Amino acid sequence: MVKDNVVDQYAIGGAVAAIYYLEPFDTADLDVFVQVSASGSTLTILSPIYQYLIKRGYQAKKEFVYIEGFPVQFLPVFNALTDEAVSKAQTIKYGRVAVRIMRAEHLVAIMLDTGRPKDYLRIHMFLEQRAVDRRSLNAVLKRHDLAKKWKENEHRFKL
Repeated sequence: MVKDNVVDQYAIGGAVAAIYYLEPFDTADLDVFVQVSASGSTLTILSPIYQYLIKRGYQAKKEFVYIEGFPVQFLPVFNALTDEAVSKAQTIKYGRVAVRIMRAEHLVAIMLDTGRPKDYLRIHMFLEQRAVDRRSLNAVLKRHDLAKKWKENEHRFKL
């Protein structure tokens, strides 16, 4: 989709990206964050992605597109943090395919920003498994005004 100018850039985020850094756990879908040039509502922005994939035989159902039987949710970047996470994503090999995945410090910062109970649990996992560089994480938290939120919620995921 990048090559065909459907999206400007993308990165895998959410639980699937976290699993790359952590011991595996169950997840229901794949989150793909996208940078797109179009403006408008979320539905309008995502419309070219859905059209592109449906034309190639994939099925859309609610917010997901089923790709090879797996539900994939496309999420437009929605703030400076998710935009940076996509821009600075690393490229890894999955089989013979190169894919872009968010870095650990951005995943943790996004989880902190979202603040759901399962996000705090995963932050704890990142810290416990030493899967995030604390210096890099602190820099991301400072850049995106999340250092105070980290301090306020540290008791939720402290080791």
